[in-house]
This record gives sequence, structure tokens and C-alpha cells, in this order.
Amino acid sequence: MSNNLDTQVFEENPFEIVKRQIQISADILKLDPQEVEILKNPMREIQVSLPVRMDDGSVKVFKGFRVQHNYARGPGKGGLRFHPQETLDTVRALASWMTWKTALLDLPLGGAKGGIVCNPKEMSCGELERLSRAYVRSIHPFIGPDKDVPAPDVYTNPQIMAWMADEYSVISGKPQFGVITGKPLCIGGSPGRGDATARGGMYTIREAAKELGIDLSKATVAIQGYGNAGYYAGRLCRDLFGARIVAACDSQGSVYAECGIDPDEAYSCKCETKSVCNLPGVETISGDDILELDVDVLIPAAMENVITGHNAGRIKAKIVAELANGPTTPEADDILYANGVHVIPDFLCNAGGVTVSYFEMVQNFYMYRWEEAEVHEKLDKRISAAYQSVLSASKQYNINMRQAAYVVSLKTVLEAMKIRGWV
Repeated sequence: MSNNLDTQVFEENPFEIVKRQIQISADILKLDPQEVEILKNPMREIQVSLPVRMDDGSVKVFKGFRVQHNYARGPGKGGLRFHPQETLDTVRALASWMTWKTALLDLPLGGAKGGIVCNPKEMSCGELERLSRAYVRSIHPFIGPDKDVPAPDVYTNPQIMAWMADEYSVISGKPQFGVITGKPLCIGGSPGRGDATARGGMYTIREAAKELGIDLSKATVAIQGYGNAGYYAGRLCRDLFGARIVAACDSQGSVYAECGIDPDEAYSCKCETKSVCNLPGVETISGDDILELDVDVLIPAAMENVITGHNAGRIKAKIVAELANGPTTPEADDILYANGVHVIPDFLCNAGGVTVSYFEMVQNFYMYRWEEAEVHEKLDKRISAAYQSVLSASKQYNINMRQAAYVVSLKTVLEAMKIRGWV
């Protein structure tokens, strides 16, 4: 499962941040205000109440959401989160980011996101299964292989996706495994999905390093957040580039070792002791300090709003690769850009997951499976092309990489809206 339970809280309403980011890039493009209003607002929002029988015999009612932000380019696509602090505005923001992410990667999909307000750490396997199936029963008219396809996200995993795909298939009266991605391989999952988010991020880091003239075989890396994405990022930085991981952190604290941290040992330590802080032979540092280390690459891989106007001026990394959603505020973006820090924005850097999910959809439609090497090759090609398109827009308009990513995405979605006669 993804991320830690205490990484959900936004200091600022995330949907308001998204709308501000859209407005900035819309102004650059001089878009019509009516067009901007459509781009800012979700096209459909679904709220459901889910009564679930708990193991003690009681019935508890959970609140669930599914937001379909924009489907001008195709069916909705986006994850489903289980979190005790889930809010509709968080889901709205994430659904919007999915619209821009799928457009940026030139995927024939729109943006969607879902969430259920629950604490999965306090629920049994049986309770989680009943909750997952109840959610699908409530929203099944609005999802489907050609409508809206959920996927794993914070505190959901392939097993939960399998229960959901099965429930939808039962309702449909036939196997409909393509309604969900991120599934186990035995029911139509795709090879290469497990590390896809981090792997896509690595491809963008490689492209950025080429642009900046950084030798990644000699680079130092700090990883803020050591869940699945953070761990895979560390392992791939080592395996693909030969880079040295000098710092890592989780919700319990941060550790530093100038000589390097073995990403596999750090992950084993976290699994066994619940924290990387128990790793032997490392120095413990404060959670904030990890962001301000003098490293070549900083990878925020957990929390939102960790780089703000207060600390952005102290960021020393040459590349900030945002594997997390929304780790940098708009105020911080301006400071980082002025200071020459190269930010790879979240909906470009972490787009590997949705890209391989799209590959899973294609394989499900064909009832065929690609080899893992082919998945990696296709992912590399798409995400590298997306990076270059953003870099080109950044230079053309003399704007930062996030604004450039929005410019490319907004133009792509708006083109589809116009050709369909929406505006």
C-alpha cells in the first residue's frame, strides 16, 4: 500500500492550489475565461454512503467519493484512496491532476479520482473486502472499461483492486477485469506496474540530468518518504544510474549517511521495525533537514506541501523530482525557479503509474500480455517525449517547468474540447 497515514494533510486547500495553477498557465496562453472555467471544474462528482458490517457485528457507515474531472479525451482514469482524512476537495484536486497527467503523456484518457474516508490500519482483511465491494456496488453505473477505470492509490493495493474487479464482474454477469488497473497478474494485471511510478520518475531525472550536464553515476540523492515509491526510487537510482542514496526518511524521522544508504537494507529495516530510523550506521537528522541537504537530486515521495515559501530558498538540490502529488506550493515554485533549481513537476514525474495502467487497459482490451521489457520500453518512450515537450514549452514561454507542463496539458485538453464542440 502507498504512503503513510499521516501524509494526507494539506496546509492549504489542494483544489484551490490546482485552480490557481491552472489560472496562471491559462493567463500565459491567454485563454477565454469560459474555457478556463470548464478546465477548472469537475464534470461529475459522486458521493456515496457505504454501510459495512464490521467483524463485531456492528454496522458502520463510510463516506466515499468519485470525481470525474474531464473526459474530453477519453474515459476517466485515476486512483482510489483509503484515508481517514480524505476530503472531497483533495479528490477534486487529484482528479484534476489526472486530467493534466494523461494529457501530458498523450494518453486517450481523462482524469478521475476516488476516495473513501476510513482508517485501513484499524480494519481487518474481511472488513476491507466488504468496504471495497460496497463502494463498487454504489458507483458501478458510473465506472467501466470505457467509462472510468480506478486504480490503486494511498492505502489500496492489488488485492483491493481484485475484489473491486470481481464485484463489478458479478454485477455485470461476466468477467470485466478491465474496469480496474493495478490488478494481480493472474486476472489481467500488467508486468512492470509495481515500480512504474518510480521508474517513470527515473526516466525524467535522466532527461533532466542530460539537460543540466549532471553525471548521475556520481550523483547524490535524498529521498523524502520511503513507502513503495520512495523505495523503488532508491533502488532504481542505484541500479539504473549508479547514484548514491545519502538520505531517506519516513513518518518517524530521517537518516543520513555520506557514504551511502543501501535502498534494500533501508526498506527491510522499515518493514521489520516500522522505520528507516532504526537502520544501523546512519546519522539521524530532522525531517526538515532532509529537504535542504546539499545533494544533486531531491525526491519528495510522500507528503504534500513540504516545499513552501518558507524553506524553498534553502533548497540546494539541482533537481527536485516530485514523485509525490503536490509537494511544492506555487510560492515555492517561483523561488526555486529564480534560484535555478530544476523542478520536475509531479504530474510529469509520477506519470509512470498511469501510463502503465493505460498499457494494462490496452492489454485487457486485446486479451494479451506484453513482456516486462516491452512495458519498460514503451514507458521510457512516452515519458521521455513528455519531458521534452515540457522542457520545450518552458524555454519557449520562459516559464518554470510546472507552468510549462500545465501549458502543454491545457492546450491538449482544450483542443479535444473544441473539436467536440464543447466550447
